[in-house]
Amino acid sequence: MKAVYVSLVIGLLLGAVTLTGFSQLDKLVKGAGIGVLIDRSGPEIDKFVNNLTGTKPNSRFGTKVVPIISLGNGTHVGAAQVMGPPGIVKTVRAVGQIEGDFLGKSVRVKGLIPITTDKPGKSVDRVAGVGISAILDIRL
Repeated sequence: MKAVYVSLVIGLLLGAVTLTGFSQLDKLVKGAGIGVLIDRSGPEIDKFVNNLTGTKPNSRFGTKVVPIISLGNGTHVGAAQVMGPPGIVKTVRAVGQIEGDFLGKSVRVKGLIPITTDKPGKSVDRVAGVGISAILDIRL
């Protein structure tokens, strides 16, 4: 009887760990999917955003759609269009998102920073002279 009880408890624990692992795996797969979507369809999405907003890039400024990465854990959380001088826009690989609370927790702040990497690690280099012109929310 005791062996059956122990087996049941172990089975329940393994089941809970498996379900928890699959929920995390699901988030990782969706996050990676955003990166792949932006990597493959970025130019088409960029053209769509430009048409939507009436933006006409020229020799003085360009646009590009890149993933938004939550700094600290490297998770893809969406996409953004960046805008600026074409030579500088080409160096942007992602937009880093950092969050903080202000006035206690009355105001929540999300900072969006154009960066030169889509895999932040030891250092994140900000790209100066580039702004965020659109935010794309991607349904998961």
